[in-house]
Amino acid sequence: MFESMDKHPGARFLLVLTCLVVVVAGLRAAAPILVPFSLALFLAIVSMPVMFGLRVRRVPAPLAIFLTVSLDALLFGFVVLLAANSLGNLNERWPLYQTQLETRFLDGFGWLRDRGFVPAGYEFDGLRTLVDTSAIVGFLGGTLQTVASLFTVGFLVALIMVFVLAEATVFPFKFQAILGSSRRGRSRMAKTIREVQAYLGIKTLVSLATGLTAGLFCWLMGLDFPILLGLTAFVLNFIPTIGSIIAAIPAMALALVLHDPSWTLLVALGYLAINTLFGNIVEPNLMGRRLGLSTLVVVLSLIFWGWLWGPVGALLSVPLTMVLKIVLENTPDLRWAAILLDKAPPQARHPTASSEGERGPEPETGGSVGGQAGPETTRAAG
Repeated sequence: MFESMDKHPGARFLLVLTCLVVVVAGLRAAAPILVPFSLALFLAIVSMPVMFGLRVRRVPAPLAIFLTVSLDALLFGFVVLLAANSLGNLNERWPLYQTQLETRFLDGFGWLRDRGFVPAGYEFDGLRTLVDTSAIVGFLGGTLQTVASLFTVGFLVALIMVFVLAEATVFPFKFQAILGSSRRGRSRMAKTIREVQAYLGIKTLVSLATGLTAGLFCWLMGLDFPILLGLTAFVLNFIPTIGSIIAAIPAMALALVLHDPSWTLLVALGYLAINTLFGNIVEPNLMGRRLGLSTLVVVLSLIFWGWLWGPVGALLSVPLTMVLKIVLENTPDLRWAAILLDKAPPQARHPTASSEGERGPEPETGGSVGGQAGPETTRAAG
Protein backbone atom coordinates (compact mmCIF):
# COMPACT_ATOMS: atom_id res chain seq x y z
CA MET A 1 0.00 0.00 0.00
CA PHE A 2 2.76 2.43 0.93
CA GLU A 3 4.65 1.61 -2.28
CA SER A 4 1.50 2.46 -4.19
CA MET A 5 1.25 5.74 -2.30
CA ASP A 6 4.85 6.57 -3.28
CA LYS A 7 3.96 6.04 -6.90
CA HIS A 8 0.88 8.29 -6.59
CA PRO A 9 1.84 11.43 -4.60
CA GLY A 10 -1.52 13.05 -5.39
CA ALA A 11 -3.39 10.25 -3.65
CA ARG A 12 -1.00 10.47 -0.72
CA PHE A 13 -1.65 14.21 -0.45
CA LEU A 14 -5.42 13.62 -0.44
CA LEU A 15 -5.01 10.96 2.26
CA VAL A 16 -2.95 13.31 4.44
CA LEU A 17 -5.47 16.11 3.90
CA THR A 18 -8.32 13.78 4.86
CA CYS A 19 -6.54 12.72 8.03
CA LEU A 20 -5.91 16.37 8.89
CA VAL A 21 -9.59 17.22 8.50
CA VAL A 22 -10.55 14.31 10.74
CA VAL A 23 -8.03 15.39 13.40
CA VAL A 24 -9.23 19.00 13.35
CA ALA A 25 -12.87 17.90 13.60
CA GLY A 26 -11.97 15.67 16.53
CA LEU A 27 -10.13 18.52 18.29
CA ARG A 28 -13.14 20.78 17.93
CA ALA A 29 -15.62 18.12 19.04
CA ALA A 30 -13.50 17.31 22.10
CA ALA A 31 -12.98 20.98 23.06
CA PRO A 32 -14.88 20.69 26.41
CA ILE A 33 -12.30 18.11 27.50
CA LEU A 34 -9.18 19.28 25.69
CA VAL A 35 -9.40 22.98 26.64
CA PRO A 36 -9.14 22.39 30.43
CA PHE A 37 -6.51 19.73 29.80
CA SER A 38 -4.41 22.06 27.62
CA LEU A 39 -4.67 24.85 30.18
CA ALA A 40 -3.71 22.47 32.99
CA LEU A 41 -0.81 21.06 30.99
CA PHE A 42 0.46 24.57 30.22
CA LEU A 43 0.31 25.56 33.91
CA ALA A 44 1.90 22.27 34.97
CA ILE A 45 4.86 22.68 32.62
CA VAL A 46 5.42 26.24 33.85
CA SER A 47 5.12 25.06 37.48
CA MET A 48 7.40 22.03 37.18
CA PRO A 49 10.57 23.97 38.13
CA VAL A 50 8.87 24.94 41.41
CA MET A 51 7.89 21.36 42.18
CA PHE A 52 11.30 19.94 41.27
CA GLY A 53 12.95 22.68 43.33
CA LEU A 54 10.97 21.51 46.34
CA ARG A 55 11.85 17.89 45.60
CA VAL A 56 15.57 18.78 45.48
CA ARG A 57 15.13 20.18 49.01
CA ARG A 58 13.81 16.75 50.06
CA VAL A 59 10.17 17.81 50.31
CA PRO A 60 7.96 14.70 49.92
CA ALA A 61 6.37 14.40 46.48
CA PRO A 62 2.71 14.71 47.64
CA LEU A 63 3.51 17.81 49.71
CA ALA A 64 5.54 19.33 46.85
CA ILE A 65 2.64 18.81 44.43
CA PHE A 66 0.15 20.24 46.94
CA LEU A 67 2.29 23.34 47.57
CA THR A 68 2.83 23.91 43.84
CA VAL A 69 -0.85 23.63 42.95
CA SER A 70 -1.83 25.77 45.97
CA LEU A 71 0.60 28.50 44.91
CA ASP A 72 -0.82 28.47 41.37
CA ALA A 73 -4.38 28.62 42.73
CA LEU A 74 -3.57 31.56 44.99
CA LEU A 75 -1.89 33.49 42.20
CA PHE A 76 -4.66 32.73 39.73
CA GLY A 77 -7.40 33.63 42.23
CA PHE A 78 -5.63 36.87 43.11
CA VAL A 79 -5.32 37.85 39.46
CA VAL A 80 -8.97 36.98 38.73
CA LEU A 81 -10.20 39.02 41.71
CA LEU A 82 -8.11 42.03 40.63
CA ALA A 83 -9.41 41.75 37.07
CA ALA A 84 -13.04 41.35 38.17
CA ASN A 85 -12.82 44.34 40.51
CA SER A 86 -11.23 46.52 37.82
CA LEU A 87 -13.78 45.47 35.21
CA GLY A 88 -16.61 46.24 37.61
CA ASN A 89 -15.25 49.75 38.24
CA LEU A 90 -14.75 50.24 34.52
CA ASN A 91 -18.36 49.29 33.86
CA GLU A 92 -19.49 51.92 36.41
CA ARG A 93 -17.31 54.67 34.92
CA TRP A 94 -18.11 53.86 31.31
CA PRO A 95 -20.90 56.52 30.93
CA LEU A 96 -18.44 59.23 32.08
CA TYR A 97 -15.77 57.96 29.69
CA GLN A 98 -18.31 57.87 26.87
CA THR A 99 -19.26 61.50 27.45
CA GLN A 100 -15.64 62.65 27.59
CA LEU A 101 -14.75 60.65 24.49
CA GLU A 102 -17.65 62.20 22.56
CA THR A 103 -16.39 65.65 23.58
CA ARG A 104 -12.93 64.77 22.19
CA PHE A 105 -14.45 63.60 18.93
CA LEU A 106 -16.57 66.75 18.61
CA ASP A 107 -13.51 68.93 19.19
CA GLY A 108 -11.55 66.98 16.60
CA PHE A 109 -14.45 67.16 14.14
CA GLY A 110 -14.68 70.93 14.60
CA TRP A 111 -10.93 71.29 14.03
CA LEU A 112 -11.18 69.34 10.75
CA ARG A 113 -14.25 71.32 9.59
CA ASP A 114 -12.58 74.68 10.28
CA ARG A 115 -9.71 73.65 8.01
CA GLY A 116 -11.94 72.47 5.18
CA PHE A 117 -11.39 68.73 5.56
CA VAL A 118 -15.13 68.15 6.17
CA PRO A 119 -17.97 69.39 3.91
CA ALA A 120 -19.79 72.41 5.37
CA GLY A 121 -23.20 70.70 5.35
CA TYR A 122 -22.08 67.60 7.20
CA GLU A 123 -22.90 67.35 10.90
CA PHE A 124 -21.36 64.91 13.38
CA ASP A 125 -24.08 63.17 15.41
CA GLY A 126 -21.78 61.94 18.15
CA LEU A 127 -19.72 58.90 18.98
CA ARG A 128 -22.68 56.53 18.71
CA THR A 129 -22.64 56.96 14.93
CA LEU A 130 -19.10 55.54 14.80
CA VAL A 131 -19.02 53.08 17.70
CA ASP A 132 -21.72 50.76 19.00
CA THR A 133 -21.37 51.64 22.68
CA SER A 134 -24.03 49.14 23.71
CA ALA A 135 -21.85 46.39 22.24
CA ILE A 136 -18.92 47.59 24.35
CA VAL A 137 -21.05 47.56 27.51
CA GLY A 138 -22.30 44.11 26.59
CA PHE A 139 -18.72 42.98 26.04
CA LEU A 140 -17.75 44.19 29.51
CA GLY A 141 -20.67 42.34 31.05
CA GLY A 142 -19.81 39.21 29.10
CA THR A 143 -16.20 39.47 30.22
CA LEU A 144 -17.32 39.57 33.85
CA GLN A 145 -19.42 36.45 33.28
CA THR A 146 -16.46 34.73 31.62
CA VAL A 147 -14.22 35.59 34.57
CA ALA A 148 -16.82 34.18 36.95
CA SER A 149 -17.14 31.00 34.88
CA LEU A 150 -13.41 30.39 35.21
CA PHE A 151 -13.99 29.41 38.82
CA THR A 152 -16.23 26.55 37.68
CA VAL A 153 -13.49 24.97 35.55
CA GLY A 154 -10.74 25.93 37.99
CA PHE A 155 -11.27 22.79 40.07
CA LEU A 156 -11.03 20.57 36.99
CA VAL A 157 -7.85 22.33 35.83
CA ALA A 158 -6.31 21.99 39.31
CA LEU A 159 -7.22 18.29 39.45
CA ILE A 160 -5.62 17.62 36.08
CA MET A 161 -2.55 19.60 37.17
CA VAL A 162 -2.15 17.35 40.23
CA PHE A 163 -2.06 14.22 38.09
CA VAL A 164 0.26 15.77 35.48
CA LEU A 165 2.73 16.84 38.18
CA ALA A 166 2.47 13.43 39.84
CA GLU A 167 3.25 11.74 36.53
CA ALA A 168 6.25 14.03 35.90
CA THR A 169 8.50 11.87 38.07
CA VAL A 170 7.35 8.68 36.32
CA PHE A 171 7.76 9.90 32.73
CA PRO A 172 11.47 8.90 32.48
CA PHE A 173 10.65 5.29 33.31
CA LYS A 174 7.82 5.26 30.73
CA PHE A 175 10.04 6.77 28.04
CA GLN A 176 12.73 4.21 28.81
CA ALA A 177 10.21 1.36 28.53
CA ILE A 178 8.76 2.72 25.27
CA LEU A 179 12.04 3.54 23.55
CA GLY A 180 13.99 0.60 24.94
CA SER A 181 17.68 0.72 24.11
CA SER A 182 17.27 3.47 21.50
CA ARG A 183 19.63 6.06 22.92
CA ARG A 184 18.94 8.46 20.07
CA GLY A 185 15.18 8.27 20.70
CA ARG A 186 15.59 8.97 24.43
CA SER A 187 17.90 11.88 23.69
CA ARG A 188 15.44 13.33 21.19
CA MET A 189 12.53 13.00 23.62
CA ALA A 190 14.48 14.62 26.47
CA LYS A 191 15.57 17.43 24.16
CA THR A 192 11.97 18.06 23.09
CA ILE A 193 10.80 18.29 26.71
CA ARG A 194 13.65 20.66 27.62
CA GLU A 195 12.86 22.98 24.71
CA VAL A 196 9.13 23.04 25.52
CA GLN A 197 9.89 23.87 29.15
CA ALA A 198 12.40 26.51 28.09
CA TYR A 199 9.97 28.20 25.73
CA LEU A 200 7.00 28.24 28.10
CA GLY A 201 9.11 29.29 31.08
CA ILE A 202 10.88 32.14 29.29
CA LYS A 203 7.67 33.31 27.62
CA THR A 204 5.88 33.41 30.99
CA LEU A 205 8.69 35.35 32.68
CA VAL A 206 8.99 37.83 29.82
CA SER A 207 5.20 38.31 29.74
CA LEU A 208 5.20 38.91 33.50
CA ALA A 209 7.96 41.50 33.16
CA THR A 210 6.08 43.16 30.30
CA GLY A 211 2.85 43.32 32.29
CA LEU A 212 4.54 44.75 35.39
CA THR A 213 6.39 47.37 33.34
CA ALA A 214 3.25 48.34 31.41
CA GLY A 215 1.20 48.63 34.61
CA LEU A 216 3.86 50.79 36.27
CA PHE A 217 4.10 52.97 33.17
CA CYS A 218 0.32 53.49 33.06
CA TRP A 219 0.34 54.41 36.77
CA LEU A 220 3.10 56.96 36.19
CA MET A 221 1.15 58.40 33.24
CA GLY A 222 -1.89 58.95 35.48
CA LEU A 223 -4.17 56.45 33.72
CA ASP A 224 -7.03 54.73 35.48
CA PHE A 225 -6.92 50.96 36.10
CA PRO A 226 -3.13 50.45 35.78
CA ILE A 227 -3.49 46.97 37.29
CA LEU A 228 -6.03 45.93 34.66
CA LEU A 229 -3.86 47.40 31.89
CA GLY A 230 -0.85 45.52 33.23
CA LEU A 231 -2.80 42.26 33.37
CA THR A 232 -3.96 42.84 29.81
CA ALA A 233 -0.36 43.36 28.66
CA PHE A 234 0.73 40.21 30.52
CA VAL A 235 -1.95 37.99 28.97
CA LEU A 236 -1.71 39.39 25.43
CA ASN A 237 2.08 39.20 25.40
CA PHE A 238 1.67 35.46 24.79
CA ILE A 239 0.53 36.53 21.30
CA PRO A 240 3.59 38.08 19.60
CA THR A 241 3.25 41.29 17.57
CA ILE A 242 -0.55 41.33 17.48
CA GLY A 243 -0.99 41.02 21.23
CA SER A 244 1.20 44.03 22.00
CA ILE A 245 -0.77 46.17 19.56
CA ILE A 246 -4.11 45.10 21.06
CA ALA A 247 -2.82 45.67 24.61
CA ALA A 248 -1.87 49.27 23.77
CA ILE A 249 -5.33 50.24 22.48
CA PRO A 250 -7.14 50.43 25.88
CA ALA A 251 -4.31 52.50 27.38
CA MET A 252 -4.32 54.90 24.42
CA ALA A 253 -8.11 55.24 24.63
CA LEU A 254 -7.92 56.06 28.35
CA ALA A 255 -5.17 58.61 27.69
CA LEU A 256 -7.37 60.28 25.06
CA VAL A 257 -10.34 60.38 27.44
CA LEU A 258 -8.49 61.55 30.54
CA HIS A 259 -5.92 63.87 28.97
CA ASP A 260 -5.40 64.93 25.33
CA PRO A 261 -4.10 63.59 22.00
CA SER A 262 -0.49 64.47 22.84
CA TRP A 263 -0.77 62.31 25.98
CA THR A 264 -2.12 59.50 23.81
CA LEU A 265 0.97 59.77 21.61
CA LEU A 266 3.22 59.55 24.69
CA VAL A 267 1.39 56.41 25.86
CA ALA A 268 1.75 54.85 22.40
CA LEU A 269 5.48 55.61 22.39
CA GLY A 270 5.82 54.15 25.88
CA TYR A 271 4.14 50.89 24.86
CA LEU A 272 6.30 50.80 21.73
CA ALA A 273 9.44 51.14 23.86
CA ILE A 274 8.29 48.44 26.31
CA ASN A 275 7.45 45.93 23.60
CA THR A 276 10.63 46.72 21.67
CA LEU A 277 12.70 46.13 24.79
CA PHE A 278 11.09 42.86 25.85
CA GLY A 279 9.82 41.54 22.52
CA ASN A 280 12.75 42.39 20.23
CA ILE A 281 15.74 42.44 22.60
CA VAL A 282 15.22 40.48 25.83
CA GLU A 283 13.08 37.60 24.58
CA PRO A 284 15.06 36.76 21.40
CA ASN A 285 18.33 36.83 23.36
CA LEU A 286 16.93 34.45 25.97
CA MET A 287 15.25 32.06 23.58
CA GLY A 288 17.54 32.17 20.61
CA ARG A 289 16.31 32.64 17.06
CA ARG A 290 15.35 28.98 16.69
CA LEU A 291 12.45 29.36 19.10
CA GLY A 292 10.56 31.77 16.88
CA LEU A 293 7.58 31.71 14.55
CA SER A 294 6.84 33.46 11.29
CA THR A 295 4.54 36.48 11.66
CA LEU A 296 2.15 34.93 9.14
CA VAL A 297 2.11 31.71 11.21
CA VAL A 298 1.33 33.76 14.35
CA VAL A 299 -1.69 35.37 12.68
CA LEU A 300 -2.95 32.11 11.19
CA SER A 301 -2.47 30.22 14.46
CA LEU A 302 -4.42 32.91 16.32
CA ILE A 303 -7.32 32.55 13.87
CA PHE A 304 -7.16 28.75 13.79
CA TRP A 305 -6.94 28.05 17.54
CA GLY A 306 -9.43 30.82 18.30
CA TRP A 307 -11.92 29.22 15.93
CA LEU A 308 -11.12 25.77 17.30
CA TRP A 309 -11.23 26.39 21.06
CA GLY A 310 -12.54 29.92 21.55
CA PRO A 311 -10.85 32.53 23.81
CA VAL A 312 -8.64 29.98 25.59
CA GLY A 313 -7.47 28.68 22.22
CA ALA A 314 -6.66 32.22 21.08
CA LEU A 315 -4.70 32.83 24.29
CA LEU A 316 -2.73 29.59 23.96
CA SER A 317 -2.48 29.75 20.15
CA VAL A 318 1.19 30.68 19.94
CA PRO A 319 2.36 28.40 22.80
CA LEU A 320 0.45 25.49 21.23
CA THR A 321 1.91 26.21 17.79
CA MET A 322 5.39 26.62 19.28
CA VAL A 323 5.11 23.27 21.07
CA LEU A 324 3.96 21.69 17.79
CA LYS A 325 6.95 23.24 16.00
CA ILE A 326 9.39 21.89 18.60
CA VAL A 327 7.91 18.39 18.29
CA LEU A 328 8.07 18.54 14.47
CA GLU A 329 11.62 19.86 14.65
CA ASN A 330 12.71 16.85 16.68
CA THR A 331 10.96 14.39 14.33
CA PRO A 332 13.30 13.76 11.37
CA ASP A 333 10.67 12.98 8.72
CA LEU A 334 8.52 15.99 9.72
CA ARG A 335 11.29 18.56 10.11
CA TRP A 336 10.25 20.21 6.84
CA ALA A 337 6.96 21.27 8.47
CA ALA A 338 8.89 22.90 11.34
CA ILE A 339 10.94 24.87 8.81
CA LEU A 340 7.72 26.18 7.25
CA LEU A 341 6.61 27.43 10.68
CA ASP A 342 9.99 28.97 11.50
CA LYS A 343 10.76 32.69 11.36
CA ALA A 344 13.83 32.06 9.19
CA PRO A 345 15.21 28.94 7.46
CA PRO A 346 18.35 27.31 8.90
CA GLN A 347 20.48 28.67 6.05
CA ALA A 348 19.52 32.23 6.98
CA ARG A 349 20.58 31.69 10.60
CA HIS A 350 23.77 29.74 9.85
CA PRO A 351 24.84 30.28 6.22
CA THR A 352 28.03 28.22 6.59
CA ALA A 353 26.47 25.41 8.62
CA SER A 354 26.70 21.91 7.29
CA SER A 355 23.62 19.86 6.59
CA GLU A 356 24.18 18.10 9.91
CA GLY A 357 24.27 21.35 11.92
CA GLU A 358 21.84 23.53 10.00
CA ARG A 359 19.42 23.67 12.86
CA GLY A 360 21.85 25.72 14.88
CA PRO A 361 22.78 25.60 18.52
CA GLU A 362 20.29 24.97 21.24
CA PRO A 363 19.10 28.01 23.21
CA GLU A 364 21.42 28.88 26.02
CA THR A 365 18.57 29.10 28.50
CA GLY A 366 17.14 25.65 27.76
CA GLY A 367 18.87 24.27 30.78
CA SER A 368 18.07 27.19 33.05
CA VAL A 369 14.29 26.91 32.78
CA GLY A 370 13.86 23.22 32.21
CA GLY A 371 17.11 22.35 33.88
CA GLN A 372 15.56 22.20 37.31
CA ALA A 373 13.62 19.22 36.11
CA GLY A 374 16.80 17.58 34.83
CA PRO A 375 18.50 16.69 38.10
CA GLU A 376 15.32 15.44 39.68
CA THR A 377 14.42 13.46 36.59
CA THR A 378 17.87 11.92 36.58
CA ARG A 379 17.49 10.92 40.21
CA ALA A 380 14.04 9.46 39.50
CA ALA A 381 15.39 7.52 36.54
CA GLY A 382 18.28 6.26 38.62
